[in-house]
Amino acid sequence: MEHENDKVTGENGNRPEMENHTETEVAENQPVVGSGDTAGGNEKMAAELQEAKDKYLRLYADFENFRRRTAKEKMEFMSTAQGEMMKALLPVLDDFERGIKASAKAGDASAAREGMELIYHKLYRTLEQKGLKPMETTGTAFDTELHEAITQVPAPQEDLKGKVIDEVEKGYYLHDKVLRFAKVIVGA
Repeated sequence: MEHENDKVTGENGNRPEMENHTETEVAENQPVVGSGDTAGGNEKMAAELQEAKDKYLRLYADFENFRRRTAKEKMEFMSTAQGEMMKALLPVLDDFERGIKASAKAGDASAAREGMELIYHKLYRTLEQKGLKPMETTGTAFDTELHEAITQVPAPQEDLKGKVIDEVEKGYYLHDKVLRFAKVIVGA
């Protein structure tokens, strides 16, 4: 089969000057549409898809590693915090042991009571240094965000209606956040 360019020749057997382009120049200047182009496009798209999948898998793996690492760090932090608290309470535990031994030997109840009060104050100061603060509840207005009502009783005075009359169990804050709700008796 002859090419069309071979059919067009001048008088001397040469091609005319305006068509004096090589076949590669014509191929470069005009888009070629054929089945070879779609196969190359498919390969390119497949490569891009594979690259995107690879990036996704790497990102997912990085996220999983981050999640595991932060969970491990959180557990280590909690363990360290608990260890520090236990370490701070060990001297109080030692004092209780000494107090129990001393009260077994001594017959004087006032000396044992004085020893227990010293230990109580030491424990209280240690916890206070760690951020513990007691709630003041008696005589304040009942607040469900701070108090847990055990029961309601008739208020002895009119101004005590809706207020805390008595405290059954003391409530505490830890760094200004409620650690334990106060169990109270409310006037009705």
